[in-house]
Amino acid sequence: MPSLARPVASLAIRSASEAEIPALRALAEKIWRESYVELLTPGQIDYMLAWMYAPETIARELREGVIWEIAWLDSEMIGFHSCTFEPEPRRLKLNKLYLLPEQQGLGFGQQLLERVHALAAERGAGAVWLQVNKQNARALRAYERAGYAVERSTVFDIGGGYVMDDFILTRAISLP
Repeated sequence: MPSLARPVASLAIRSASEAEIPALRALAEKIWRESYVELLTPGQIDYMLAWMYAPETIARELREGVIWEIAWLDSEMIGFHSCTFEPEPRRLKLNKLYLLPEQQGLGFGQQLLERVHALAAERGAGAVWLQVNKQNARALRAYERAGYAVERSTVFDIGGGYVMDDFILTRAISLP
């Protein structure tokens, strides 16, 4: 079982570039195939990877101002997050936050969340919200430890015969 102690090293978290999209997509695929094997069917994993991580989708999101940042440990890409500022109401949507399975439970997820919270505060967002699969107990525990609370439940059709059955979680952000 991984240690819950803070990591020895700090992550370098920086904006993703279009040149890094292929590596980012490969990282997402590795994480999803290892992390969701017991939550989603292989077909749904394939569908969602193609839908959310197509190179043209990520490139378009970068051009449209969606924040994509990569977490580096030394020279290794170990995770990433993506978030979108919503001006009305002033809040930040955490679209994605992922780490390689072998890097989970070491405090790196907390570092990524702290970065997301800082981005929210910089933009005057009073809250961060996100979606989590209802069956993803590990992620739910991590977000609850970070101060998130379930706001509501939602099920929506994502096409291809698949649905997302999620909880919506929110956390207030202290503004300066």
